[in-house]
Amino acid sequence: MPDMGKLTATGGVSQVEGAGGGGLTPWALITGYGSRDSYGGNAHYTQINTQDYTLKTYGVAVGIMDTVEFSLAKQEFSGSLAPLDSLKLKQDILGVKVRVAGEAVYDQTGWLPQIAVGALIKRDDAVGGLGALGVTSVKQLGAKSENGVDYYVSATKLYLAQSLLLNATVRLSKANQMGLLGFGGDKNDKYEPLLEASAAYLINRKLVLGAEYRMKPRNLGVDNEKDNYDVFLAYFPTKNLSVTAAYVNLGDITIFNPTKQRGWYLSLQTGF
Repeated sequence: MPDMGKLTATGGVSQVEGAGGGGLTPWALITGYGSRDSYGGNAHYTQINTQDYTLKTYGVAVGIMDTVEFSLAKQEFSGSLAPLDSLKLKQDILGVKVRVAGEAVYDQTGWLPQIAVGALIKRDDAVGGLGALGVTSVKQLGAKSENGVDYYVSATKLYLAQSLLLNATVRLSKANQMGLLGFGGDKNDKYEPLLEASAAYLINRKLVLGAEYRMKPRNLGVDNEKDNYDVFLAYFPTKNLSVTAAYVNLGDITIFNPTKQRGWYLSLQTGF
C-alpha cells in the first residue's frame, strides 16, 4: 500500500512536460509521496496563457521506491492572434527518471545533492489549422524531425534549516519550443547542453515561493527562440493536492508573432 512517507512538497509538482519538479524544469526528486519501501503517483492539469498562445498539459506519473519515476503527458498548443489564430499543435511525452546518487532531504549533514538522470521521449502530431497555407508538418517549418528525445541530469538539495531548495539541470536537447515545433532545424541539428535552474523558499510547510530559468535552443530560422523563466507560488493544503500559480515569460514564439510572450501559469495536481 502507498505509505505517503515523504515530507509534504518533497515530491515537487508536475513539470510542464510531465516530470516531477518545478513548472519549467525537472528536479532530481521522484514524484509522489511513496518512501523507499512504497510508491506514489499523481495526475495533473496545467495551463499557460500568454498574449497570443495557450498551452495545456495533462498527464499522470508514478514514483516507485523513491528511485524510479515514469510519466506520461499530452501537450496541446494553440494560437489566438492572426496569422496563427487557427494554429493547433499536439505532442505526446513519455518520461523516465532514475535516482542514481545522494539524498536531497534526509541527509542534512552531507554536501552531496540528490542526483537523477532522465529522458523525455517526444512525438508530435500533425500541424493543425495551417492547411490553407499548405503547412501540415513541422518539417515544412524547417524542423528536421517530428520526434525526438531530451536527456537530462538533475541535482537537487533541500536545506531544511534555511527552508531552501536548490536545483540545477543540464539537458541535452534538439527540441524546438519543447518539441512542439519539432526537433533540429535549418540553423542547427545537433544536441547541445542547456542549463536549467530552480530556487524555492519554503514559507511554511504548505506554501512555497520560487523562481526558475530554462535555456532554449535556437534551431529554426522561423523561430528565434528565447530562454524561459517564471516566478511561482505553490500551495500544498494536503499531500493529496497542490495548486501552483506563476508569472511566466516564454520569450518569442515564431517570427509570425514577434512579441515576447508573457502571461500566467496555473497547475493542479492530485495524487498520493
